Amino acid sequence: MQSDRLSVVVTQRLPEPVERRMCELFDTKLREHDSPMSREEMLASIQKADVLVPTLTDKIDAGLIAQAGDRLKLIANYGAGVDHIDVHTARQRGILVSNTPGVLTDDTADMTMALILAVTRRIPEGLATMQSGEWEGWSPTALLGGRIAGRRLGILGMGRIGQGVARRAAAFGMEVHYHNRHRLRSETEEEYQATYWESLDQMVARMDVISVNCPHTPATFHLMNARRLKLMKPEAVIVNTSRGEVIDENALTRMLRSREIAGAGLDVYEHGTDVNPRLRALKNVVLLPHMGSATIEGRIEMGEKVLLNIKTFDDGHRPPDQVVPSML
Repeated sequence: MQSDRLSVVVTQRLPEPVERRMCELFDTKLREHDSPMSREEMLASIQKADVLVPTLTDKIDAGLIAQAGDRLKLIANYGAGVDHIDVHTARQRGILVSNTPGVLTDDTADMTMALILAVTRRIPEGLATMQSGEWEGWSPTALLGGRIAGRRLGILGMGRIGQGVARRAAAFGMEVHYHNRHRLRSETEEEYQATYWESLDQMVARMDVISVNCPHTPATFHLMNARRLKLMKPEAVIVNTSRGEVIDENALTRMLRSREIAGAGLDVYEHGTDVNPRLRALKNVVLLPHMGSATIEGRIEMGEKVLLNIKTFDDGHRPPDQVVPSML
């Protein structure tokens, strides 16, 4: 019976195949407009639902969870990161939280390499020249960038995505270095020909490219702060496809403006859509609107994981991608 089916609320539009399958399986309320829910809409939704399917733009904090109705038993996040969800409070209220790990590794690693190439080869500047109609022909000194083969790449965070970046960078002839909370096994280091640095400061000071691939946690907030950014070589560049909060955006902007750092490629920002206007005005920066996971294949795979988590929960079992506080 329709009334016996699990009540599921989705906070934003998802790929059509995912929405269709979700409606087939559950009593699903979809978002009519492709815009985030207001806090009032979110509160009304969680008071009537068994399952909430939020995205990274939804702030599921302690105050919101405290007002959830007794029906809410699962927050099936559409995304791998859960720093926008108060998992501890949810756990205390008996609400499970699941996510979608692993499906975006290749997509995000691809985008990291795209940003490295875009910054070092000045691709956006070339595109702007062509689109403005100002190109007057080839010149030996026009828009000179740099070759990435032979450059030292320092990966900050050597999880799935960091390793995906390492694999691609090695194929481009880059030297792979990394800093991680835990050192990888020797056979993994050998596979990527990766050099481990216990000291992040020492690694940052010696790299040509820094790639940020670690999650946002209290320990990683402003991990790349003003002091550490100043350790970078003036000709070095930094790219970030992870979380904006890991880099002190104001400090980065100042150093890019003064050419203390040669360039940056950013797909995420410290304050979400509120990007520093001085950062947007710089020519030595490539800015993207959080496109790292934006492939149709990746987004559908994310949806399939959400569906599996909800269906497993509905069948009376623990969701395969359940997040527990000790994992954070």
